[in-house]
Amino acid sequence: MTYEEFLDEVTTLLYEMYELDDAAAIKLVMDAQANDYFVKHDEMEEMRTPEQARIDAQAIYKAKQDRNQTQKKQQQRVQQQRKRKP
Repeated sequence: MTYEEFLDEVTTLLYEMYELDDAAAIKLVMDAQANDYFVKHDEMEEMRTPEQARIDAQAIYKAKQDRNQTQKKQQQRVQQQRKRKP
């Protein structure tokens, strides 16, 4: 499949697997692309398979969840520090 078709497949899988709306799925793929996640996929056609698209969709979603969890913990620490200050 072409690089664009591969990105479309990853986006579709995010939509289907995680029940994201179109805009959220597209944003995840665009953010990953902006962070050079798909550079090898662009260069190596053999990486553009449906199986790889599923793996990448899972990895991108998990990374986003991990970032959200980290941000939440950081916010909690800040709030706790503010409570401690007189």
